[in-house]
Amino acid sequence: MPIIKLDAIDSTNDYLKQLSKKTDLENYTVVMANEQTRGKGQMGAKWVSEKGKNLTMSVLVNSFSLKDKNIFDLNIATALSAVTVLKNSAIPNVFVKWPNDIMADSKKVAGILIENSLKSDGSFTAIIGIGLNLNQTNFEALPQASSLRCVTNEIYDVDEIAFRLVESLKEYLQILDKSTDLLWDEYHKNLYKINYPSAFEDNQGKRFMGIIQKVTREGKLVVLLENDSIAHFEVKEVKMLY
Repeated sequence: MPIIKLDAIDSTNDYLKQLSKKTDLENYTVVMANEQTRGKGQMGAKWVSEKGKNLTMSVLVNSFSLKDKNIFDLNIATALSAVTVLKNSAIPNVFVKWPNDIMADSKKVAGILIENSLKSDGSFTAIIGIGLNLNQTNFEALPQASSLRCVTNEIYDVDEIAFRLVESLKEYLQILDKSTDLLWDEYHKNLYKINYPSAFEDNQGKRFMGIIQKVTREGKLVVLLENDSIAHFEVKEVKMLY
């Protein structure tokens, strides 16, 4: 896989997006940066990472077909590829926190941001951004964040983890091409706090308790509320509190 390594950049997603518009890039081209000055997370959140200690990367997925699939299928394939790499690295208690956070021991160790560009033939090109905390240990300003080193006390090789993530992503996209049901079954088995009472906050700041039932094929979170009604939430409508 072609790898472009940068010392510092505002956003690997933005860099790869602009590069792909100017150049005919090979599928699974990777951009990595030692430092990302304006890293992006879900809903405009900023991804903060100490220079040289973590993995900040973006991967180009060219001409992915949407036939018999939803865009959110790509999200779960990416999330499961990260979960698999962490589990194979003996990281304990790894889960996917809807929609795209990766948890270890109930703290966030990774985030995923996917930006899609739809094409007229129904396919799309995706820029998959992955931020994974590897060797950073200071999270004083981010009490809900952690790293693999914090969890295991081991030091991780950034390049090796990046390679394993891309290879895992390729495998999961091959599975997705054959059967979405297999991925969805695995996704729900690895969904953080499914079937457990959890605290939520809606986009109006109202807090409430509920129990996650599942995630729909369109990416909506299905929650059983305290009054026994069922609510469906879009990504920007609610967040789960830690």
